[in-house]
Amino acid sequence: MREFIVEADGGSRGNPGPAGYGAVVIDAATGQTLAEAAEYIGVATNNVAEYRGLLAGLRAAHELDPTATVHVRMDSKLVIEQMSGRWKIKHPDMKPLAFEAAAVLPASQVTYEWMPREQNKHADRLANEAMDAGKRGEQWSPAASTAELAAADAKAARAALAEGPPSTAPGKAEADVRAARTVAAPSSGWAPADMGAPATFVLLRHGETPLTPQKRFSGSGGTDPALSDVGREQAERVGAALARRGTIQAVVASPLARTRETAGIVAARLGLDVSVDDGLRETDFGAWEGLTFGEVRERHPDDLNAWLADPEARPTGDGESFAATATRIAATRDKLIAAYAGHTVLLVTHVTPIKTFVRLALGAPPESLFRMELSAASLSAVAYYADGNASVRLFNDTSHLRA
Repeated sequence: MREFIVEADGGSRGNPGPAGYGAVVIDAATGQTLAEAAEYIGVATNNVAEYRGLLAGLRAAHELDPTATVHVRMDSKLVIEQMSGRWKIKHPDMKPLAFEAAAVLPASQVTYEWMPREQNKHADRLANEAMDAGKRGEQWSPAASTAELAAADAKAARAALAEGPPSTAPGKAEADVRAARTVAAPSSGWAPADMGAPATFVLLRHGETPLTPQKRFSGSGGTDPALSDVGREQAERVGAALARRGTIQAVVASPLARTRETAGIVAARLGLDVSVDDGLRETDFGAWEGLTFGEVRERHPDDLNAWLADPEARPTGDGESFAATATRIAATRDKLIAAYAGHTVLLVTHVTPIKTFVRLALGAPPESLFRMELSAASLSAVAYYADGNASVRLFNDTSHLRA
């Protein structure tokens, strides 16, 4: 996955006054400048110009590679803290700017960092060149091509004047910006309801165990194997990837050894503790534990056929049915949504629970469990909103495991 650094700045000569912005996209690996953007935007405030610089930088990064991770660096404490969710967006007319910036790329791909003004010379130079050109009456690819957008910018500029000192009241500041990250900017004719920030579950399947490459049934009633060396390396890679993204706020794991070990490795990279929830355990496969699919078909053909055809059927030896697993996962989901409303939580669990989270979110039939492939140490994600709806954002992502 490519990694970009976006540096952006904006200025106003009068606040409000003649304003412009500059932005640059840099290859994080090589330091090469990949794209520049600058524009004179007319009369606006510093805050508006800085947000417009952020927007230009994010859009340029998206155009280069919409799957890249982006690290934003700006000398605007206001923009960085608001987009990071640590400061409250006090005036409602400023929220569209945050909404628009948050809609460019998924929140999981973007991180923010404040830097001193003297380190932001490239973007600052571009912004000043844009303002100088505007003063001379030269065109700088104006984005405000409609009266509606111009009016919105003017309204935001007036709102920026009313911005007072940032509030850091716990919970509310985070909800304001996390809502901006998950709700796209309103389009003409309609606007989505603002339901606040969702509870987002990032679902991590544990790393490999000795049984994983052999494709043996390994549930909650078996030998409870630990990770293999490969599995531990996979967990390290997951931890590094999630640390770069910087979005995980809590870690919850299944009680089984392979998930607790995976969670511990990842949480150490994130500087977080691990909570354990029994509801996240794998299905109990009864007498099939430790067997391959072929061995089960050979020894228990009738039970296997029934299990494949009916979600109420149990594996041989009083195992747990998919229907029972779904009931358990639904109850665990509801409990965790209530506990982590508005937060992004890493759930370290197993194949069947993750598939069940996704199936329930999609409203898919039970047989869909057999139509999903889920790799070891893969990441999936589901967001849960206040109105009861869910959105599947990611499934079986293993890009972080590639060298």
